[in-house]
Amino acid sequence: MRLLFDARYIRTDVHDGISRYSAELAAAVAAAAPGRGVEVAFLIHDDAQRAFLPPGARVLRIHAPTALREPLTALLLNRHRPDAVFSPMQTIGSLGRRFGLILTLHDTIYYRHRTPPRDLPWYVRLGWRLFHLSYVPQRLTLNAADVVATVSETSAAEFARVRLTKRPVVVIPNAPQRLAALLPAGTAVVPGAAHLVYMGSFMPYKNVETLIRAAAHLPGRTLHLLSRISPERRAELSAMVDPAGAEVVFHGGVTDAEYAALLADRAVLVSASLDEGYGLPVAEAIELGVPAVVTDMPIFREVAGDGARYASGTDAEAFAAAVRSLDDADEWARVVAAGTAHIARFSWDRSAGALLDAVAALPRR
Repeated sequence: MRLLFDARYIRTDVHDGISRYSAELAAAVAAAAPGRGVEVAFLIHDDAQRAFLPPGARVLRIHAPTALREPLTALLLNRHRPDAVFSPMQTIGSLGRRFGLILTLHDTIYYRHRTPPRDLPWYVRLGWRLFHLSYVPQRLTLNAADVVATVSETSAAEFARVRLTKRPVVVIPNAPQRLAALLPAGTAVVPGAAHLVYMGSFMPYKNVETLIRAAAHLPGRTLHLLSRISPERRAELSAMVDPAGAEVVFHGGVTDAEYAALLADRAVLVSASLDEGYGLPVAEAIELGVPAVVTDMPIFREVAGDGARYASGTDAEAFAAAVRSLDDADEWARVVAAGTAHIARFSWDRSAGALLDAVAALPRR
C-alpha cells in the first residue's frame, strides 16, 4: 500500500502546533510503516522541509497549501497512484480523487474565536473567516473524506455534538515534546512552586488576566510569561500587575531549551485559558515531571488527568490557592507521579499506529 503523508504544514523557522504535530507524526509513521507493509512518501512545497523529515524520506514536491490551486490537489495526486492520502489539516483538495482520504480537524475553537493567523495571505484570511461563519462548509469538506482524524476524545465528542461529519472519526492523539532531552546532561527537575510558567498566546480567550490577578496573591514568586507579545498588549497587562504580589516577567519569546530550563527550576505550568483546542504546553510540562495549575475544563482533564490542580478560569484567588497547595512536598510529589502515569498514554508511536490502522481500514479505490 502506498501512503502520501501531507507534510506541507511543517514550518522551517519555528514550529507551531500543526507544524510540530506534522513533523513528529511523520517521523513515527516513517519508522512504523515498513513493518505494516506501507510505503510512505511525504508531500512538501519547500525543499527546506526535508530537514524536518526522517533521513532518506521519499518526498513529492507540489504547491503550497495556501496556493489558489489547492482545491484541485487530488487531480494532481491521482497521477502518482496513491492508495491513501493523510493530511494533518482538512483543506487539501479532494475533488476527483481516486484514493482513500483521511482529513484532520484538530478542534472547533475557530468557530468560537474566528481570528485567523496573521501570517496567512489576505485571501486565505478572508476565506478563513467566511468558512467559520457556519458549520456547513466544514461538513461538506469533512464528508468528502473517508475518515476524519482528530487529536483528542474531547474534540471527537464536540464533533458528534454539533454533527460535524457523517464519516467515522478516529482519534490520533497529539503527544508532548520531550523537554528533558533539551536540558544539560544530568539536570533534574527541582521540586517547588516558586515560578509560575505560562507558555501561550495573549489572545483574549487565553485569559492571562486571571494569572496576573492570581500573582497579586502570591508574593515572593515569579510569573513568567514566555511568548512574544505586542507592545500594546504588554502595556495593558503590565498596568494590572500588583507590585506587592509576585514578580511578573515578560520574556518576549524563548527557545525550547530556555522553556525547558525554566520549567525544571521549582516551577508550575499555569494556564487560565477559557477555551482550548488541546493544551500542548500542559502535556509537555507533565511529561517533564512538572505539575500544572489550569482551568477546569474537559480538554485539560483529558490531557493532564491528576497531574494538575484545577480552578475556575475566572477565580484568581482559587488559582493562587492551587499554586500554594504545591508548596507541600508530599502533594507536589503525588501530583507529579499521577501526571507521569497519565501522560505515558500519549506517544507518537501510538499515534502512528492509530493512523496506520485507519489507513489499513480505508476502502480501496
